[in-house]
Amino acid sequence: MFRTMRRFKQQVTEERCIEILRNEWRGVLAVLGDDGYPYTVPMDFFYDEGDGKIYFHCAREGHKLDAIAGCDKVSFCVMDAGFRKEGDWALNITSVVVFGRLRPVRDAAKTMEKVCALGRKYHPTAESVEHEWEHAKNRVLCLELTIEHMTGKLVNEK
Repeated sequence: MFRTMRRFKQQVTEERCIEILRNEWRGVLAVLGDDGYPYTVPMDFFYDEGDGKIYFHCAREGHKLDAIAGCDKVSFCVMDAGFRKEGDWALNITSVVVFGRLRPVRDAAKTMEKVCALGRKYHPTAESVEHEWEHAKNRVLCLELTIEHMTGKLVNEK
């Protein structure tokens, strides 16, 4: 169903893909938007190694939610900061592209668990996560991305 990577010599391992998902801060979510146009949006995220899924938080309404109500198939791209080899101008970047199904989490306890886990990735203290949760819990929606296919690639900009 999914294409194999054309430049397979640049493919990185699943372990490296997971490392990037675990450590990087932002990615770009792509959904099928209005009138068949792609809609992409930068997103904070949390990769849960326990269940192998990616979690996001968002408002309870908006373009992204309208899009996944019509088609839950999405892609999500994350890349690392990259590196330069000694004396070389070109940046070497590893990117991960995930294909899967995105759905709202409807269970309140699971929403709190995943949104707070996401918050701990970005906030300096557990107290600040709790503070944010208390102020936002009535407005926040948690989205769960079930990964169906994932590839990673190391690319040199030359």
